[in-house]
Amino acid sequence: MTEQYWGIDLGGTKIEGVVLGSTDKPDPLCRIRLPTGAEKGYRHIVERIVELVQTMGAETGVLPARLGIGTPGVLDPQNSTMKNSNTTCLIGQPLQRDLEAALALPITLANDANCFALAEARLGAGRGAETAFGIILGTGVGGGVVIGQRALYGCQGIAGEWGHNLLDPEGPECYCGRRGCVETILSGPFLERFYAARTDRHRALPEIAARRLEDPHAAATMERLTTYFGRAIASVINILDPDIVILGGGVSNIDLLYDEGVRETARHVFNNRLETRIVKNELGDSAGVFGAAMLVA
Repeated sequence: MTEQYWGIDLGGTKIEGVVLGSTDKPDPLCRIRLPTGAEKGYRHIVERIVELVQTMGAETGVLPARLGIGTPGVLDPQNSTMKNSNTTCLIGQPLQRDLEAALALPITLANDANCFALAEARLGAGRGAETAFGIILGTGVGGGVVIGQRALYGCQGIAGEWGHNLLDPEGPECYCGRRGCVETILSGPFLERFYAARTDRHRALPEIAARRLEDPHAAATMERLTTYFGRAIASVINILDPDIVILGGGVSNIDLLYDEGVRETARHVFNNRLETRIVKNELGDSAGVFGAAMLVA
């Protein structure tokens, strides 16, 4: 039988599974989504993943030899339990062990941002780059490092986690227990809160971006985004010096990041010019689940 690559992208609201016949082209043999139901707790999430694998097996007529899963948070390499997850019911849980027992399969877990970066480096905007840094700017902020087409995890499993670097010591409180993390400045919900605090009106981020020329509070919100983005990503570039930075997540759809954001980044990079390309992703919401499948390639 031809080799198949099975991957699951575990999100807070949906779980998506894919079967790829090749890691060289994004043509899924099977792709299915289910609601996560994270509010029902950890055991429910495990049951939903098992249900999804069984549904995929029924559609394809086979079951996988192994499975890759992209997760919010990361498996702690010291004690094999989950940590750093904004789906907080996962924290402290032996997700890999429980799923391997339930499915009788070897399972590889990786942070969802690592999966995003891996897929974009192999199939998307980062093709041909030796070093790529993939960013998810959405309801949270994450990052993943890919070097030579392989994801970098680090000794603590936190490589690429720029979303919890300190950006403003007087900034908002973060779910991680600290203040002023990159996530509390650049994520979609926090940018929307910044606007609402000045107007007493809630608007979705795309609407705020569209209003920036007529609404001074919208303009201030976009300036906050591009200014702090430049500062935050320049610190990563100064350390990693990647060939390319690939942006994903809902906030990545704001065009100002690719001109004003790039110019602000150039101001803070320790070089007389910025050669690292900062680009939008090519795979859209497929990147995470494709990257999960590539974990077993």
